[in-house]
Amino acid sequence: MKVLVVNCGSSSLKYQLFDMVDESVLAKGLVERIGLEGSVLTHKPNGKDKVELKADISNHSIAIKMVLDALSNPVHGVIKSMNEIGAVGHRVVHGGEKFSDSVLITPAVLKGIEECVEMAPLHNPPNMLGIAACSEIMPGTPQVAVFDTAFHQTMPKHAFLYGLPYEAYEKYGIRRYGFHGTSHKFVSQRAAELMGQPLKDLRIITCHLGNGASLAAIKYGESIDTSMGFTPLEGLVMGTRSGAIDPAILPFLIKKEGFTPEQIDAYLNKKSGVLGISGVSSDFRDVEDAASHGNERAKLALQVFVYKVRKYIGGYVAALGGVDAIVFTAGLGENSPNERAAICDGLEYLGTRIDPVKNNVRGKEQEISVDGAKVKIYTIPTNEELVIARDTKTIVEA
Repeated sequence: MKVLVVNCGSSSLKYQLFDMVDESVLAKGLVERIGLEGSVLTHKPNGKDKVELKADISNHSIAIKMVLDALSNPVHGVIKSMNEIGAVGHRVVHGGEKFSDSVLITPAVLKGIEECVEMAPLHNPPNMLGIAACSEIMPGTPQVAVFDTAFHQTMPKHAFLYGLPYEAYEKYGIRRYGFHGTSHKFVSQRAAELMGQPLKDLRIITCHLGNGASLAAIKYGESIDTSMGFTPLEGLVMGTRSGAIDPAILPFLIKKEGFTPEQIDAYLNKKSGVLGISGVSSDFRDVEDAASHGNERAKLALQVFVYKVRKYIGGYVAALGGVDAIVFTAGLGENSPNERAAICDGLEYLGTRIDPVKNNVRGKEQEISVDGAKVKIYTIPTNEELVIARDTKTIVEA
């Protein structure tokens, strides 16, 4: 079976086409600036040169049509016709409590995704646009929704509830949901494979560290806690997000600065975090560079980030009742030896220590703990698209 994986943003569309016989990527690409001037499709077939196709891409239906044309093009395509695509898997950010696993898309499922829009107003609507576009152009092809939140639906109630009146949960579904679920799921499964042990026997802390960042405590294959909450704003200090703060700061800032709800949202989501502390950038590479040249605020931003991650790791060791492996993934986790080393400095009490030679690696799957360490430390590149493709294949074949 060939599975097309689609990840739609408000003005973008990322895709990969998998041959599930060997899980190889036949082609991948990105459509940018949908509905805007200067829209373009960048298509990369496996074993062939990258192709840029510029056009007036006014909506997601046109974008999907261009993707299918590119995949079946006689010159730079990888299939003879779109009939070779057996299923489409869609990344959907928020499934609320309605969806605890990936699911075949039906009218009832679409209604459920729409009901979660108010919890993910920037993400679920474009996800739905992608589903609608594929339904229009490929009406006979089964489609599957794979939710960022689903993996964390195994969290117990005492872990996901906030200290608010219980009616807030009953009426509005206010609780911790967690995100990056496909990433946490993939790297925990891969860590178990590398350790040669069943996932059901392991306690693993996964660290998805990028511009958006979250940790998950995974006990015997199930997420029992995660750092992101009702929205992706909670938890760690991130590229532009504040992470967890005292809630009383919000009315204080509104009173002092006269912020509207929209302005306070932008302040916390787009102007805070590493960018807000450093005053340099939300890109950790830029902040690391500035810190290496003596910028004190850049150094401070990195120290704050590292401290928060280490503190969450300590908390999750307690929640898990011990830990067998710590996994670093995503842009920063995979590519920053300095930050991995800084985070793990002080975790020696767990029976683990980073090997500086092994840790000198970027974007590569590798154990980076010293030989014989009781707790293994890994860097594992994430592959959320492959998780989506696997779930899609399993559901469609079932």
